[in-house]
Amino acid sequence: MTWTYQLTIPPSLNDQTIRACLQSWLLPKRIQGQLRQTRRIKLNQVIVSIAQQVHTGDQLQLTFIDTDFRTPNSNYLPDSTATPIILYRNADLLVVNKAAGVKSHPNQPGEIGSVLNHLAASLAPEAPYMVHRLDQMTSGAMLIALNPVVVPILDRLISEKQIHRTYYAWVRGHFPTTAGEFTAPIGHDPLDKRKRWVNTVDAQSALTHYQVLRTTANQSLVELTLETGRTHQLRVHLAASGHPIIGDPLYDRPTNAPRLLLHARALDLQLPFSTTRVMVPAPLPTIFHQLDQLDQY
Repeated sequence: MTWTYQLTIPPSLNDQTIRACLQSWLLPKRIQGQLRQTRRIKLNQVIVSIAQQVHTGDQLQLTFIDTDFRTPNSNYLPDSTATPIILYRNADLLVVNKAAGVKSHPNQPGEIGSVLNHLAASLAPEAPYMVHRLDQMTSGAMLIALNPVVVPILDRLISEKQIHRTYYAWVRGHFPTTAGEFTAPIGHDPLDKRKRWVNTVDAQSALTHYQVLRTTANQSLVELTLETGRTHQLRVHLAASGHPIIGDPLYDRPTNAPRLLLHARALDLQLPFSTTRVMVPAPLPTIFHQLDQLDQY
């Protein structure tokens, strides 16, 4: 299978080499090398070297093949029992509004019921590729690739903080200030292998920003942004600060809350092979607006 990209050189890359263009688009060096060695780069319909200079408006063609990628094929079993709501889509990626209680991806061979399984059915003959995951009980905006070409690019964009994720959470108690940050490093909880905690022996640096948006008698709605991506980072930072997310089965007290009240509110995307940014919001679930009920949980 092949994937061919026809790219128009923007003014920002005028007079650059093709190598510089590929670097700016965050293509891995290994793939750059394979494009060069097998002469799969054309400029204005002519095969050229990676050292060729380009100019604004030039047409660059890149052809990718299966062997360029570690995981060229998407092999999620199709499951048509649900159809994810798509919030944004272009030729390379989509953002779905993941429902609470649904896994992001299967964990075992033959498993179905996850967002990736549902997309495998609804997108056919296209296929979904995993980029990032949300915890099973977290709802909201989740990013999916539609081909293997953009998977490593999106991974790099996330790691280099060019894709930003914003979350909303209802938490217990009130904060002393309307905005702040949590900086405690996060590692494995030595007493419970399911959990993470702060300042453990294997803890790694972690940074979360928060802003209080609303309060009830006993609880607060906070907006959260991640600078790092540790497992359970938001849940752990909030719990360690004395403000666990309501309904958290690991870090909150026992409660009758129907779900973990954590929602991926928006993705601010840098699109691959582009200078365009897109903000994709995910509507708040109904329970986030039910202020009269929140203090019962």
